Amino acid sequence: MQASTIAIRQAREDDVQAIVAILASDDVGGHCDTTDAAAYADYLDAFRTLQQTPRETLYVAERDGVVVGTFQTLLTTTLSGRGSTSMIIEAVHTSPDYRGQGIGSAMIGFCLDEARRLGLRQVQLTSNAKRTDAHRFYERLGFAKSHFGFKYKLK
Repeated sequence: MQASTIAIRQAREDDVQAIVAILASDDVGGHCDTTDAAAYADYLDAFRTLQQTPRETLYVAERDGVVVGTFQTLLTTTLSGRGSTSMIIEAVHTSPDYRGQGIGSAMIGFCLDEARRLGLRQVQLTSNAKRTDAHRFYERLGFAKSHFGFKYKLK
């Protein structure tokens, strides 16, 4: 039996419900994501804002027409590094039923290929300190631990 292909594409509005279901399945992040219908308008508003932000892109990974993963990228230009542009990868999630099937590798590989195509200086991401499996995964893909991250929660 041949393995089905993983397709990565920009998310569409009709993907929002599937993306939210993947985010809500995360029991580590502490983001309080939910599939409760009462919260759907908040997600839809956020999606529409992302669609209007030219340097941010929300993606999905599909297998056999089913959304099985999601991630977001942000391009940021700084004066440091001689005015270079970097890609930040955010909210990398694979549906629990599809973990361990190469979907995460495909999503990150897509980001690296896109960053090379754009001539970016680097690709960076953060990962919750509790996600030790994810840390090993990123290291296997060639990412190096280089910084400490800090957050100041306002809400």
